[in-house]
Amino acid sequence: MPDAPARILVVDDEPSITEFVGYALRKEGFSVDVIDNGEDALSRAMKNDYDLFVLDIMLPGIDGYELCRRLRAHTSSPVLFLSARDSELDKVVGLEIGGDDYLSKPFGVRELIARVRALLRRSQGEDFAKNSSAITAGGITLNEDAHTATGDAGDIDLTPREFELLAALMKNAGKVVSREDLLRDAWGWEYLTETKTVDTHIKRLRDKISSAGYDSGLVETVRGYGYRFKK
Repeated sequence: MPDAPARILVVDDEPSITEFVGYALRKEGFSVDVIDNGEDALSRAMKNDYDLFVLDIMLPGIDGYELCRRLRAHTSSPVLFLSARDSELDKVVGLEIGGDDYLSKPFGVRELIARVRALLRRSQGEDFAKNSSAITAGGITLNEDAHTATGDAGDIDLTPREFELLAALMKNAGKVVSREDLLRDAWGWEYLTETKTVDTHIKRLRDKISSAGYDSGLVETVRGYGYRFKK
């Protein structure tokens, strides 16, 4: 039996956008549901499993940012923001609240499909194929093929972005990794100059590590330089 197509929920109140995005994604073989408001989208997401969410920011009722926050309480599936607001601050806010990527309107179909496929690859653990062996440090083993982080205390539940951030740190265990390098390694965004989003994700990662029963101090802050994962 062939693998089932990835299921995507598109949320936007502009019919021209949903028609364009829905058509483009279905043409690529994805299963697509379309909703035009945040409340109905949240309800649908609670009833169905989606592999990816494509969210407009300016939605009636619950806006895209709030919808992302609520989704993050229930799922780690990646979130791609679509918005006519293309300032760096808007992008940083979207990433800080749990978004995985940000595409400014207007955009082309090729860029849309490329972003979607990249996010799905990352969420399925394919981003580190060239270094697929397990990494162990600080009592945690990261398996890039299985996309798991575990140890004696059990599994650590991570979003795709948190997983990539932890992988970038653990691959350099004992070494200081700058915020800029973490942006490149975990986000793949060399042009994003605002590094505050790294600090926000590091805090979230530490919370996840701690709640899973591990020492949050495994991720150390090196003031003026960046972060270091203890060996």
